[in-house]
Amino acid sequence: MATAALYLAHLNPMTKAHESIISMLKRDHPVYVFPVRFLKDGSEVSTRSFPFSYEQRKEMVESVFGDSVKVLPDYTFHAPYAKYMPPLLSSKSWKLRNQIVAHVKEDSFVSYTGDKAERLMLRMYRLKPLKAGRLEISATSVKEMLYREVLEGRQEGWREMVPGPAAKVIEKHWGSVERFANAEDATTRVMGMKFPKEGYH
Repeated sequence: MATAALYLAHLNPMTKAHESIISMLKRDHPVYVFPVRFLKDGSEVSTRSFPFSYEQRKEMVESVFGDSVKVLPDYTFHAPYAKYMPPLLSSKSWKLRNQIVAHVKEDSFVSYTGDKAERLMLRMYRLKPLKAGRLEISATSVKEMLYREVLEGRQEGWREMVPGPAAKVIEKHWGSVERFANAEDATTRVMGMKFPKEGYH
């Protein structure tokens, strides 16, 4: 049986770098994409750093790849997020790890990240990360362009950094961009990971 590739990512929004990674993984593996979710009382928490919902990001990936990859909601943190810390020592973090692999049909798998710290974490969780470098287009720079377009009323260059079908999904859900264009960034970074402040404790 083939070895699956697990791609855990924010994808907020999907960029051409994400498209390149998924395309590269697809050459040798069945691919499972896991956009991270943060839930509090059963509802997804969005912030300036995480403006697009899981369903919107799933729509972005499927607009480019159709059903040739599986997009799953299993990379989900439930508030309070502090209970997943510290990684490895928290039983909740291992439960999350097992939740991620639960719906992978293949007997073996590898995982992908372009971040060195995340790759070390994936290795500790026995998710077998592939060696890889970070690609140049960052979702953070795309988000800033989206927000500037809302605030300044002129077209920014983000469309060149996003796959065409995914750009249409972003335009379709433009209200998510408008909602956070003027907002403070209500996220916190803990041990290299970003979490919404709402629901952390």
